[in-house]
Amino acid sequence: MIFRVASINPEELLLAYRLGIFPMAESRAAEEVLWVRPHERGILPLEKFHVPRRLARAVRSDRYDVTADAAFDQVIRCCAESQPDRHETWINDPIIDVFEALHRRGFAHSVETWHRGRLVGGLYGLSLGGAFFAESKFSRMTDASKVALVHLAARLKAGGYSLLDAQFPNPHLEQFGAITVTEERFQSLLSQALTHTGNFYCLGPSGAAPDAGAGGAAGLAGADSRAGGGLTPAGGTAAAATGAGSSVLQVITQTS
Repeated sequence: MIFRVASINPEELLLAYRLGIFPMAESRAAEEVLWVRPHERGILPLEKFHVPRRLARAVRSDRYDVTADAAFDQVIRCCAESQPDRHETWINDPIIDVFEALHRRGFAHSVETWHRGRLVGGLYGLSLGGAFFAESKFSRMTDASKVALVHLAARLKAGGYSLLDAQFPNPHLEQFGAITVTEERFQSLLSQALTHTGNFYCLGPSGAAPDAGAGGAAGLAGADSRAGGGLTPAGGTAAAATGAGSSVLQVITQTS
């Protein structure tokens, strides 16, 4: 089911997500926004989130510094950039504007990966109650966006979230345990998730982006495109994803 609108505002967006609907644009330059509710939905069950062995080694190595909400505006714009293998994206200016507004209100969040002070990967999404809607991710170095996704999963699991929505079924995400559910099943899971509030900042205190040029340009790797009751923000301020990668992996492997 698709609806086409010329504008979008924060309250409409929050209501739409509570109803299982999300926005997309036909291209980066498009002026209109499409409201979409697919018949099948991709989700990443947090209790069964899987980290492939090679990626687990990369996470454990701590080759990247990982932060949360340290560079939201940069992340969403990086996700909106075209790449040689993906000339158009579904993120246009109206979507960027409304998500930046919701980030300022504590609903939209990002996870960033940095290498020597340069932003090299990340993802962003929307938090409502105990549900997190993963929107998009980008990568400019090997595994940079995947490491961000692993850190996100640990943060959500530790923070009491019960639903990680990937929106469309995506074969790329199957390596992490992604499954496809019907629209009816998704609505049931969403209703349950909205009965409680997750804590997006559970893994650490206030933090900031690493030093030495935290403004590098980045773009979305092709396979990384489009991951992503409680109208109370998850709360808190920008938070660093504290702890070594091994601690993050330990959170993920803990049984619920």
